[in-house]
Amino acid sequence: MENRAGANGVVGSEAVVRAEPDGQVFLVDTGSHSLNPFVMPALPYRTGQDFTPVALLSRFPILLAVGGGTPWKSAAELVAAAKAAPRSIGFGTSDAAISYAGNLFCRLAGIEMVEVAYRGAAPMLNDLIAGHLPTSWNSTVAALPHLQAGRIRALGVTTTTRSALLPEVPTLAEAGIAGYEFAGWYGMLAPASLPPAIAARMSEAIATVLRDPAIRAKLAATGTDLSPLGPQEFAALLRAEEARWTQAARDGLIVKAQ
Repeated sequence: MENRAGANGVVGSEAVVRAEPDGQVFLVDTGSHSLNPFVMPALPYRTGQDFTPVALLSRFPILLAVGGGTPWKSAAELVAAAKAAPRSIGFGTSDAAISYAGNLFCRLAGIEMVEVAYRGAAPMLNDLIAGHLPTSWNSTVAALPHLQAGRIRALGVTTTTRSALLPEVPTLAEAGIAGYEFAGWYGMLAPASLPPAIAARMSEAIATVLRDPAIRAKLAATGTDLSPLGPQEFAALLRAEEARWTQAARDGLIVKAQ
């Protein structure tokens, strides 16, 4: 493994897209891979054409949380407060996907809140705990110890099913936000023109590993949904993601960086 961090995954993606399609170099990336064309000024590759989908590894939810000192005990109470006083309640975000999660919530709930953009998840969570920020969108793993300590409260998760890590927390759809669905993901891609047989062999190896009980238990502890997809199914998911972000850009739910 070689960690090529930077530019929301673009640095690592560019290194892989320039590699030979011989099965020696693969890319593991998050859903930012599909989102980047819609939020970055320019990319040194074509996301849809210059990679071969190999496998979806996992999905994970985003969590709507509120500070421990706030009065809201449910998403419905938060929505009611936001409707009573438009643009009086802020929500913290730390990247484009988190921003989308918050703006989609506002759109579907029919409310106006104020987005407070942070340069990282840690300072955002610190402000939520300290009471400087009323609500924010977080990863379940980062929020878990603070939820258990009662410093913050969870109002809902973005996925269509509850998180195994927080089974008592409803989905936002269950909490009354009809049609809400959003999940982050990790996936494996390769350079364009990777032979289908190599993609299939790697996908099968991933599926075999993820059936191992010890590995499943370790990954489940991070709040991931282990439902791997093969090359064709993952390609279909990427097409659906492109359609999602295209519509989100039209609806003004994501903002392109300058």
